[in-house]
Amino acid sequence: MQERTFELAGGSLHYEVKDGKAWINGYAGTDSEVVIPGELDGCPVTVLGKKAFLSRKQLRKITLPDTLEEIGDWVFAYCSNLREVSLPDKRLVFGKTIFQECTTLERIAIRRKESDTTAVGQGNTDQGTAELLAAAVTAMDSYYLLDTEAAGSKEWLRKWDARLLALMHASDTDGYSKQVLCGEEDYGSTDLNNFIREKRKGKVRLALLRLLYPMEISADLRKESEQYLLAHTAGSESDETWQVIWKEHGDDRAYYSLFQKLGCVNNGNLDKILSDVGNNYPEMKAFFLSGSNTAGKAEAFFDDLDL
Repeated sequence: MQERTFELAGGSLHYEVKDGKAWINGYAGTDSEVVIPGELDGCPVTVLGKKAFLSRKQLRKITLPDTLEEIGDWVFAYCSNLREVSLPDKRLVFGKTIFQECTTLERIAIRRKESDTTAVGQGNTDQGTAELLAAAVTAMDSYYLLDTEAAGSKEWLRKWDARLLALMHASDTDGYSKQVLCGEEDYGSTDLNNFIREKRKGKVRLALLRLLYPMEISADLRKESEQYLLAHTAGSESDETWQVIWKEHGDDRAYYSLFQKLGCVNNGNLDKILSDVGNNYPEMKAFFLSGSNTAGKAEAFFDDLDL
């Protein structure tokens, strides 16, 4: 069967036609955003074949057509800069670990039909569901949650939360023996303390995400997530909550506002927080100061700014 080519702005799709349907087998190019057409040579695009976009480092966003029926094994594996995927609102067949090592994936958006009432959120592409869905296949490694029809429903959120609790309750040393066996070549470090810190950061990221989008969250899960984040704020014996906020979300008000709302900023750790931030994130710094009883510090901070 002869392979054909469809030209895009900065690349090309390689495909073949089988039984009146187009199968995409590969992509070559430098596009940061790719929109897969719904039709090629008059045939509906129904399949993304195995490894079709494997290791496309420049790819940041991809939109898949309403005609799609199946996504093969490892289609987007090692697309290390992929941030957003847009999927049709229909049942799809998913292959093995299609987002393996997609460490920057932030959103798997489902283009909801206007009449759809499955998702708890509102709108055609609910932000919360999109981010929770992305976390399910990256941070949680839970591909059973990759369900385009159920995502955002009460039952789906219950399953998501059950997985979150399992991860929160897992020992911080779980998986360390595997890392030691694989060695530094695969993981970069075999230091136990570093492993534990990274494991705690993973829990912090998931707890923060769930509290940002708390639809249908139980009182018990909310309380446990809040307590975990408070236990690891700045000035604590381990401060992974603060490290995640400061180093990953210093310019994201939704995150640092939640950090303050939870009581993670207090008179005992404010000086450390301000010292850590320095002049890197002035808006976050001003936000923390405005919510504290430190008017003198606030005035000094603004005096130092070159306005």
